[in-house]
Amino acid sequence: MIATVRRARDLQGEVRLPGDKSISHRVLMFGAIASGTSRVRGLLVGADVRSTARCLRDLGVEIEGDSVVGKGLHGLRPASRPLYCGNSGTTMRLMAGLLGAQEFESILTGDESLERRPMDRVVEPLTRMGAKASWPPLRVGGQGPLHGIEYVTPVASAQVKSAVLLAGLFAEGETTVIEPVPTRDHTERMLRAMGAQVRTADGAVTVAPPARLSPLELEIPGDMSAASFWLVAGGLVPGSRLRMPHVGVNPSRTAFLHLLKEAGFAITMRSEGEAAGEPVGSIEVAGVARPRPVSVDGQTAAAVIDELPAFAVAATQLPGRSRITGAAELRVKESDRIASMAEGLSAMGADITALDDGWEIKGPTRLEGARVRSHGDHRVAMALAVAGLIAEGGPTDIDGAECVDISYPGFFDQLEAL
Repeated sequence: MIATVRRARDLQGEVRLPGDKSISHRVLMFGAIASGTSRVRGLLVGADVRSTARCLRDLGVEIEGDSVVGKGLHGLRPASRPLYCGNSGTTMRLMAGLLGAQEFESILTGDESLERRPMDRVVEPLTRMGAKASWPPLRVGGQGPLHGIEYVTPVASAQVKSAVLLAGLFAEGETTVIEPVPTRDHTERMLRAMGAQVRTADGAVTVAPPARLSPLELEIPGDMSAASFWLVAGGLVPGSRLRMPHVGVNPSRTAFLHLLKEAGFAITMRSEGEAAGEPVGSIEVAGVARPRPVSVDGQTAAAVIDELPAFAVAATQLPGRSRITGAAELRVKESDRIASMAEGLSAMGADITALDDGWEIKGPTRLEGARVRSHGDHRVAMALAVAGLIAEGGPTDIDGAECVDISYPGFFDQLEAL
């Protein structure tokens, strides 16, 4: 599919975001091992979350509408076929943690892109816990009981942390994960809401094996990573004003708001309470007041890793040199996002240089419509669509735009409506 985006006069209105992808994955998995039925509204219907639901159904879990009928901690049954995770790294890594402690072996597979992504990151800690785990292909489970460990993650990854904590629910003794920099904490919040004992202190997260997990009832907030594209678009397209209600504003996810404010974007946020331990709020963006270049590295890069493709577009319009480093993780996403964004923005006239772990971008530069490629990566496709909104000359044609269905079905419909 080719999506065509033309320069926008302005963007006005309210954007209802899809349910948070990270929370959607977790509520399905955690609900599957709860003792009772979880009721969930606003679940993301994107391809990645559908992959998680399909795997759980293959394991005997009933998921219908807004209900997940929990099987309890020890109620999953062996699948009759390999569990296909599609394009979803979250599905494969978190399911590995969930299944590593089971008495039966499971095989997890995915599409060509997923099969290239590093899964030894979960194999190593699971093996240390006593699980039977190998890669490739990813095989887990079918061995004796696990034991708790203290594990220092070599890279900042909420997926790896969550996989180890999930395995820790079934282990003897406590399991502790220590991160080089803090990552999103949806797993910790959700487990607490379900009655598990979870402690956090000085960059370490510890979980004790529970006797049971209580079912959940929640309305999933809008996805902050999905909001990032509208925040950049609303700031860069002159005269725009966009409001996004009921967005997840978990402090581990709001670093992108602070980054844009530092760059001069006019952003306001108002609290709307909590949903199952997750803070919720409304966000409004209305232009850029005093644009200035921004440098990103280390801890900040880890906190905004999924939003960096959108920020690369913003940086093309900031005066001076913006430098993004500490983001080597972008090399092993659905595509090599560093290379993909450098290619696409360069084709549109941006002054962007790819680094080993990020970009150097000089601005402001005049972007022009061009033919660009998504490389099968949903975040690249949406970021280039935002670039197309400010590009002069002809339209911007995005090859492979159907991949936005992975995380944001209806993205282009919303864009047209605005």
